[in-house]
Amino acid sequence: MSVPILEAVGVRAAYGRIEVLRGVDLRVPKGAVVALLGPNGAGKSTLLKVISGQMRQTAGDIHMAGVSVRDAQPEELARAGLTTVPEGRSVFPNLTVEENLRLMSYAGVPAAQVLDTAFTYFPRLHERRLQMAGTMSGGEQQMLALARALTSDPALLLLDELSMGLAPLIVEELYETVGRIARSGVSVLVVEQFARTALRISDHAAVMVGGRVVASGGPEEIQSIMTEVMLGGAA
Repeated sequence: MSVPILEAVGVRAAYGRIEVLRGVDLRVPKGAVVALLGPNGAGKSTLLKVISGQMRQTAGDIHMAGVSVRDAQPEELARAGLTTVPEGRSVFPNLTVEENLRLMSYAGVPAAQVLDTAFTYFPRLHERRLQMAGTMSGGEQQMLALARALTSDPALLLLDELSMGLAPLIVEELYETVGRIARSGVSVLVVEQFARTALRISDHAAVMVGGRVVASGGPEEIQSIMTEVMLGGAA
């Protein structure tokens, strides 16, 4: 079995005295899309914070490509190829689309390459390139956030609630692009509360309830047991 791009082993984490992650085990194979599903409060976003170095675990370990990154800082993880698109569309609203993208060139990627990557995946952003990001629709802002993440040429992309607050057609379009990104060789871990669209483009899936992974398997298998798991039958 090949070494996964990401592996969480027995990860625990807490906010003060409240334990949120209670021994999470999760694998993301290289080149795969893994959907992490579950209800609000399951610990999905907290797990992403631990993986990306924004929060320290109290126990367990995280490995990237077989190397422990338990105490790594977010900037070290970014240099190792980990990129996160957090919940809530993190764009600079008072800058244009093109200015938002050009900021990524300060990380060492030529500006022309940054723009080419973004506009190839999202032609709509080319149409809006001189528009202030804060005046675009929520879906367009999410496209911009995703495009900015892609310009760093990630090995592993973490997506947190990509669909939040967006119309179903926009969500479908975004996930079609995520599928294209994965086919280019980028590994993807996508956290979603709403399962169906994420499962459609996923190779593997896991369900979190109460701070633990309670089920994992292929998309069809997980789809078939989602109702039982979400109601607590597998907890």
